[in-house]
Amino acid sequence: MNKTIEVMKNHRCIRSYLDKEIPDAIIDELVAVAQAAPNSINGQQISLVIVRDKQTRKQIAEIAGGQAWIAQAPLFILIVADFYKARLAAEKVGKPLVIPQSVEATVAVSIDAGICLQSMIAAAESLDLGIVPIGGVRNNPAAMIKLLNLPEYTFPLNGLTVGYPADRSGKKPRMPVAAFRHDEIYETAKLPKLIDEYDVLMEPYLKSVGRENEVNWSNQTMNFYSFVYYPTVYPIMKLQGFKNDK
Repeated sequence: MNKTIEVMKNHRCIRSYLDKEIPDAIIDELVAVAQAAPNSINGQQISLVIVRDKQTRKQIAEIAGGQAWIAQAPLFILIVADFYKARLAAEKVGKPLVIPQSVEATVAVSIDAGICLQSMIAAAESLDLGIVPIGGVRNNPAAMIKLLNLPEYTFPLNGLTVGYPADRSGKKPRMPVAAFRHDEIYETAKLPKLIDEYDVLMEPYLKSVGRENEVNWSNQTMNFYSFVYYPTVYPIMKLQGFKNDK
């Protein structure tokens, strides 16, 4: 098996870290792979904020809803949707900056952020580092924006904790590949049975990690999807210049 593929298939989130700093050279490499990732129209509308300061990480942990591993990990990387650089280009060439007002901009920059995030995850795990993606940066985006001095036309999309693992968590089961892969057309008919099978599989896993109250995948997912769990994302995006009305 190709080593890169093996590392990527063996992914798991790590939420316990050793008290050990990450060398500058490794951080530089993570930044380099992130910057090398594909991006829409070469607009380069992603930026990273590298956070090593312990007090700042503690504040981020609180903003993200009390995620203690953010404070524990020696490194936190914020992935920022960034059309501020495009605003400077607009001023330079004398053209209006319209694209941040559109849903297309939000979709495109979110895809770019996901590609960037996965590039860093694969690189970090290949170096035996542990990671957790942190969507909780959107729990209180206004606080994140203020804390890290994000200008207009930027928005905190996701984060990544990085550190040396104190332990290796178990690998979370995924749905059967047939629920993930559709050949030629999207096959709706097969999904109810496959979801039932996965719910049965998830029950003992959730019990093994002390989360039996979540019951199974269907129940756990709908604990989030039955309401808007980060309700300030849209209003704060609008204040930052992402109107999403075109």
